[in-house]
Amino acid sequence: MKIDVVSLFPKMFESVFEESMIGRAVKNKILELDIHNLRDWAIDDYGTVDDKPFGGGAGMLIRADVVYEAINGVKAQNLKFKFPNKTKKKKGNTKLRRDPSRADRSTHLRATARVAPTKTGNDRPVIKVVVLSAKGERYTQKKAEELSRLDNLILLCGHYEGFDQRVMDYMVDEVISIGDYVLTGGEIPAMILIDSVTRLLPDVLGKEESKEIDSFSEVKIKGKKVRKVEYPQYTRPREFMGYEVPEILLSGDHERIKKWREAKTRCR
Repeated sequence: MKIDVVSLFPKMFESVFEESMIGRAVKNKILELDIHNLRDWAIDDYGTVDDKPFGGGAGMLIRADVVYEAINGVKAQNLKFKFPNKTKKKKGNTKLRRDPSRADRSTHLRATARVAPTKTGNDRPVIKVVVLSAKGERYTQKKAEELSRLDNLILLCGHYEGFDQRVMDYMVDEVISIGDYVLTGGEIPAMILIDSVTRLLPDVLGKEESKEIDSFSEVKIKGKKVRKVEYPQYTRPREFMGYEVPEILLSGDHERIKKWREAKTRCR
C-alpha cells in the first residue's frame, strides 16, 4: 500500500513514521509513505496557499486551486510508482521518501489537464483522496478496514480555517473526522488514520490473530456481525497496592478463562 500525505507541516510526521510498527512496515516495504509540503504548489514564490474568505469572517482558507494542483501532482507522481503485492515482504530502508524537485512536479502538472480520476479499472490501483476535517464522517474501525484494502490513499491535512468548500465538494472522495472536537490542523488525525490502517495490512503485526482479538474487532453473535470492545488484561505483579489480578486468570483452566473473557467482552 502507498499513502501520500499533503501537509503544511511535513516535518511533524518524520519521527512518528520512522518508529515502531509503522517504521517496520516501511522498512519491510509493506507500506510506502510520501510526505508532501503543500507549499510546493503555492501560487507565488512567497509560498502562499491561503486567502481571506469571501463574505468576510475570521481566519484564512486554503485555496481550491492550490489543492487541485497538489492532488494532481501527487497522482501524476504515483503513475511512476509500481504498486507491489500487499502480501509480499521485502527489506529496505526506514527513511521516508522525499518529494521530487519542484521542476519535476511542474512537468507532471503541465502534462495533466485535470485532477486524475480516482475510479480505476481492475488493472489499475484503487485510489482514494481523503480530507481530514471535523466536518466529515466519524472515523471507525470499519472505515479503517475499508481503507486498508486500497492501493493508494492520499490524505489532505487542513489548517487555518480549513479548505475552500469546493475542495470537499468536487476534488476528494471522502471527508473524515476523528471526533467532535477542534484541533489546530489535520496532521494528528492523519497520523491516527495511518496508524489504524497500517496495522491491518498483511504481515505488519506479529500474529494475524492479534488483529482478530483486538479492541473493536468484528465478531458474530447469533449470526449477526457486531463490534466488540476487548476484555480486560493483566500482567505482573499479581498484586499491586492491594489490587489483585482476577483469580480465574491464574487458574490455568483455559476453558474457564475463555468463558470469563467472553463474558467481559462488551459488544456494540
